[in-house]
Amino acid sequence: MLVSGRLADLSGPEVADSLTPDSVIVLPVGAIEQHGPHLPMSVDTVIADEVASALLNAVGGDIDLWLLPTLAVSKSNEHVWSPGTLSLSAETLLRVLDDLATCVAATPARRLVFLNGHGGNSSLLATACRDLRVAHDLLTFLVHPFIPPASGGPSTEEELGMGVHGGLHETALFAYLRPGQVDMEQAVRSVPEWMAAKEWVRFGGSVQFGWTSRDFGPQGHIGDPTGATVEMGCALFDEVVEAMASQLREIAGFDFPG
Repeated sequence: MLVSGRLADLSGPEVADSLTPDSVIVLPVGAIEQHGPHLPMSVDTVIADEVASALLNAVGGDIDLWLLPTLAVSKSNEHVWSPGTLSLSAETLLRVLDDLATCVAATPARRLVFLNGHGGNSSLLATACRDLRVAHDLLTFLVHPFIPPASGGPSTEEELGMGVHGGLHETALFAYLRPGQVDMEQAVRSVPEWMAAKEWVRFGGSVQFGWTSRDFGPQGHIGDPTGATVEMGCALFDEVVEAMASQLREIAGFDFPG
């Protein structure tokens, strides 16, 4: 019997024997959306899927970790101006997550983790965590390989803290994971320097604002990918996996008193 692994590889009867209230179920969530001229649309899905797989290897022997199949299409309406982008509405994605949580709640497992590879999902997945906690009495969590800069996460000084989409770190990480799929000849700087002087209304500022990627230029990305290297991506990947492994260990032991 597997100690931890991929839920889809179990037989039906094995689910009841393998999962326990201590099991941690991880749903990687990606996206299929434009990432500028230098990257394919699969970036967020690949990153979520590869990080989840690495976490299974890193902590699968320490905690009872199970991966669900990666959800490749999510809420990407900030990019639908670009043909090929696939997007669910907020209502549809919340319903899909609720349906999946209903299925998880039918198993012995109590912990459901969203591993989010797409920054545009962040607020919606946070809402889902609360809703699913109430509806299904699950312990729900949201983790990111990178906290999105638009949500206060880090970005490079060269990108003025606003490398939110297809910028240096995302390009480097993808170049490490899929080196043959990055066209660095098409990589150009696209940083909204006009926002840098704003105190509140900016990426990482305390005032949230609605935006589409086209609001910042025709390239579709927001950041400066020009310095991205495979070596940088390798280092970033190792840092991400180490940090998230620690997060999952804490999640595995988390519960509310009483």
